[in-house]
Amino acid sequence: MVYGITGNPTKEALWTPLAKLIDRLLNDGLSFRIQEPIASGLVDRDLFAADVCRAHVAENVAEAGDIVLSFGGDGTLLRTAHQTGPNDTPLLGVNIGRLGFLADIEIEQIHDAIDALEAGDYRVEERLLLQAEMGESAGFDTQWALNEFVLDRSGAAGLIEIEVAVDGTPLNTYWADGLIISTPTGSTAYSLSTGGPIITPGVDAIILTPIAPHTLTVRPIVLPADAAITCQVRENDQPYVFASDGQSTMFDEHNLEFSVERAAHTVNLVKLPGQHFFHTLRSKLMWGVRRSEQSTERRPPDYNDPPR
Repeated sequence: MVYGITGNPTKEALWTPLAKLIDRLLNDGLSFRIQEPIASGLVDRDLFAADVCRAHVAENVAEAGDIVLSFGGDGTLLRTAHQTGPNDTPLLGVNIGRLGFLADIEIEQIHDAIDALEAGDYRVEERLLLQAEMGESAGFDTQWALNEFVLDRSGAAGLIEIEVAVDGTPLNTYWADGLIISTPTGSTAYSLSTGGPIITPGVDAIILTPIAPHTLTVRPIVLPADAAITCQVRENDQPYVFASDGQSTMFDEHNLEFSVERAAHTVNLVKLPGQHFFHTLRSKLMWGVRRSEQSTERRPPDYNDPPR
């Protein structure tokens, strides 16, 4: 097993646990490759000698490794997936962020995770991706998303008008702040925060979730995964944004047609024994936790409480 190691170098909580992990890998004779910014960070903090890090640097850890360890939060794992590109190398997210729906191994568990990986005690989940295309005249390269695509107003006041068709049949004209086109993986991300449904990762589906729609009867809708979706932002006086997993492109031209459908490839996520999507929901969203078991810091306000 060769481990590719990458992560978010801006998180100071990364470095000491990562140095201990690399010590362990070296002592156990386990092979690994480190992305250059991570290697430089270890050297800059005098955690490893430069020659040791240079001997293990790889430009693309997904090509060099059998499994990629991504240290950070969900955003780091998304960036790792996009940086390594569409390949079959499984990713294991190690959380040093906040919620961690994708990066759902806590950094304190990394040594137990290595034990399980070395024993072959893990499974790989294939996660559905979306791809987006536009007409050639727009100069828009095909993009893909693990979480979601978003058509959004650019920050200017006012709503945007988005005309949507599914498999050639008109669905709706959304008058809203924007529209989220989400995978099941992304159903616990931006879509969830705007009122979209939670979809378990094994379900083949695409979710359309409007952002603050002007018409109150407009609600999120779940479509089959093989649906072909087209979107057009109708003419108005403001630019708008098309974002793929948080990476945004600004457009001034209206009536461009964005075509979204299921991508041909997947992103593969490593899951260890005891990990289950329902367990993640219970632990991250505190489902099923009794009020007395919640810390006062994390408990939402109860408006039946007497005033203080």
